[in-house]
Amino acid sequence: MPVPRVYWENLLLTADSELGAIPNTMHAAVYRGKSVVAVEEIPTPGIGPGELLIRVEACGICHTDLKKIEHNLLEPPRIYGHETAGVVAAVGSGVTKFQPGDRVVAFHHIPCRKCFYCQRKIYAQCPIYKKVGITAGFEPAGGGFAQYVRVMDWIVESGVERIPDGVSFERATLVEPLNTCLKAVVQCDPQPGDFVVVLGQGPIGLMFTMLVHRTGARLAATDTIDTRLELAGRCGAEFAWDPRKVDVAAEVKRLTEGRGADLVIVAASVPGIIDQALACSRPGSRLLLFAQTSAAERIEATGADICVGERVLFGCYSASIDLQAESARLVFGGELPVEELISHRLPLVKICSGFDLALHPGPKSLKIIVQPQRWS
Repeated sequence: MPVPRVYWENLLLTADSELGAIPNTMHAAVYRGKSVVAVEEIPTPGIGPGELLIRVEACGICHTDLKKIEHNLLEPPRIYGHETAGVVAAVGSGVTKFQPGDRVVAFHHIPCRKCFYCQRKIYAQCPIYKKVGITAGFEPAGGGFAQYVRVMDWIVESGVERIPDGVSFERATLVEPLNTCLKAVVQCDPQPGDFVVVLGQGPIGLMFTMLVHRTGARLAATDTIDTRLELAGRCGAEFAWDPRKVDVAAEVKRLTEGRGADLVIVAASVPGIIDQALACSRPGSRLLLFAQTSAAERIEATGADICVGERVLFGCYSASIDLQAESARLVFGGELPVEELISHRLPLVKICSGFDLALHPGPKSLKIIVQPQRWS
């Protein structure tokens, strides 16, 4: 997959002197279409009643945003980035829950909790949930790849969590992605003694490994990068295999009296991975697709694999408001070793390098964090 191109446009970088000194302009990585992201100087967003202005201190690079950029899934211009942590710089009239100086992490989607889908707790399909509530300018798209973001009133009401003292902004950016994985694990409901396989041990796959380990299930993880397999073991995997070197399906069946895995979580998107998931699963098992987020991706399975084999094939997407506080507790409380996932912290000027690292991971690259307030 080609790397999105990033350009600078004769920027003069100047740092804010104090928290209260909100500049009229700021720097942001703006998606301009045709897979181009241009780091530009644009107006700092204003806020209205019930809203917050957050000075972004850290924002994680997520593959869903990279897919939107590379495949031009949404009309430009937009500012992406949704794993956002920072400091409240200003509050709109009527805001009483927060004040300038508060350290916070903000979710960009919050459901209405009243509609057909919300009543069934399928929050990601709620029309209000699909409406992005954080922007750095242009059409709302998360905005975390900018120095300031405007948080709209319904997000302020239910989608902002305080960061405790002693927790880094970089660690706090992991609350949103952990929520998405926790939602999926709750949906999968692995039981003690189940044999679970997690395919892919990037940042998301490793979060799955941590969370599944807590359920008491037996756990195998796969990846093609040795350092990730080593980390998977530290995160709770009983077995960690490189599928290029190990016949995963054969090993799983050997460890399960010939049956296969009770649950397979597909946490990566590469050719052939669905075939591998089916091969290592038992009849009557569950297969979760988590990384297949682009309409351009296609999967294949025989009817017999699903029907005759009585397998359940399902997807899980985005975060759950019901698990928002729990995901924050897990990240902030240190129960999970999530900070080990952070491999790079980059200033906005090097966001192109961040995209490259995320799209083409090496032995030392995992979660890439952009720090918009840094200049070098």
